[in-house]
Formats: sequence, C-alpha cells, structure tokens
Amino acid sequence: MKAELIDVNLNGSNSIRIKKIDQYYLNAPFHFHSSCELVWVEKSFGKRIVGDHIGNFKDNDLVLMGPDLPHIWRNDEEFHRNVKSLRVKATVIYFPPSFLLNLVDDPEIARAATELIQRATRGLIFRGKSNQKVGDLLANIDKDRGFNKIIRFLQAIEILATSKEYDYLASVSFKNMYAEKDADRLSKVYQFLMLNFSRNIDLKEIADMCNMTPNSFCRFFKSRTQKSFTQFLNELRIGHACRLLQEEKHSVSDACYESGYNNPANFNKFFKSIIGQTPTEYRKKLKI
Repeated sequence: MKAELIDVNLNGSNSIRIKKIDQYYLNAPFHFHSSCELVWVEKSFGKRIVGDHIGNFKDNDLVLMGPDLPHIWRNDEEFHRNVKSLRVKATVIYFPPSFLLNLVDDPEIARAATELIQRATRGLIFRGKSNQKVGDLLANIDKDRGFNKIIRFLQAIEILATSKEYDYLASVSFKNMYAEKDADRLSKVYQFLMLNFSRNIDLKEIADMCNMTPNSFCRFFKSRTQKSFTQFLNELRIGHACRLLQEEKHSVSDACYESGYNNPANFNKFFKSIIGQTPTEYRKKLKI
C-alpha cells in the first residue's frame, strides 16, 4: 500500500462526492488529498490515525478532516476474518474547500465556513446533539436527488460550523511532513503496528521493514510523525486498552495483556501517562 496524494474524483471546485460504504472491512491506505472529508460511521470499529492522532473509532463517530491531512482508518482484526455479523457501514463526503466559499458572498457565512475548514486542518470529531443531528441528515443523503442532496449537505455543514461540541484530533503543532519517497515506508509500518501491537515488537524488526538501521529508523519516524516510535506504539496500545475497558466483559488484567503489555506495572504507568488516570479510575469514571 502506498501513502500518497490521491485523487478523490471531484469534478471541479463546485462539486461534492458522496460515497456510501457497506463492506466487510475498510481497505483504504494511509493517504491524504486536497479535499475536505466528512465521515459518519454508522456501524464499525477499529483504529484511526489522523495526523499525529492515534485512537479508536466506533459506531456513530462523526469526523471532519481538512485538506492534506494524512489519515488511515483500519478495522480491528475481527473484521478481516469476514465474520458475517460484522459489516462496515459509513457515509463519506468529499468536497473542495472552495465549494462552500463560492456559494455565497455573505461575509458572516463566508467567515463561518473559513473558520470551520481551518479548524478541520487538525481533524474534528463531533459529539452530542451535533453528532446526532448530522448523523440523521447523512443517513439517507444518498437517496436524495438534485438540489435536495446539496441542501441536506449544507444543513449538515451549518450545524458543524456553529457547533461547540467537538474535539481536535491532531495536535496544534502537527504539520504534514510526508513525502512520496518515504510515505510508503510509514504506510507499511502503520499497517504492521495496527495488526501486531498486541505482541512483543522488536525495533530491529520494524527497521528492517524500512531497510534502515534502528537508529536511522527512529530519527526518520520522529521527523515524520513528530512522535518517537515508543510513544506511538504505547499510544496505540493504550487506545486499544481503553476500548476494552469500555466493555464490562474485559477486566483490567485483560486490557493489559491483550494490548501488548506483559507487566501490569508498566501498563498502569503508560496508561496514566497517556490518559491521565489509572485504568481502574478510567473504568470507574465510565460507570459514573
């Protein structure tokens, strides 16, 4: 798989593209493009990397990503076994930033659209009533025809532009440093780690994938992702642990070992460092 600038097949600056997804698992590579991308996950779960953000996605997630923001969404391993009870259902809308700005000459509306796109350069995840209202609009947008489809899309954008119910994904310091000559290496690394994070991973094993020495790989990885390899791997593992802790059937011990930690003390240390509380405190807060 190659992480690269891709064409999302938009015809001109005044068009949008709506894609309905209904398949066993997501298969897009690590990539970026010049369009904005609005994603509503009706049904699915897995891991998500957006810029330097590493986390989980789940049913009803609503994310807006600005242009040139590298990202990959990968389902957890259960989906790749083609289990009939597991399907990915999602709606994705691609639109150029100029689409909104070219529609009106009202300064207030233009400012709101510009600010939304600017915020989306870091990736935005929406929650609460904003999430629910936009999800309802996008659920059947593919069935609309003509102006009704555009109207429904603009109603969704208006909700997002005025919403305060959002969190940033990528950090404020993130800059897209990916070049075509080395992005393929990172794509392979990301895919490998999302598949194998739960087992012991030797740094040399990863470096060999990139035809680098361990020291060279560490410098390369940090210069592109703005995270050390160890930090990245721990964030991926702790993110998975958080998903497990949200389910009553998994104990804290389950979350520890199934996330790739062999030592509960290390698990607790990294969990508190990344999440700001211990696994037990995290689970208690969820119950409250």
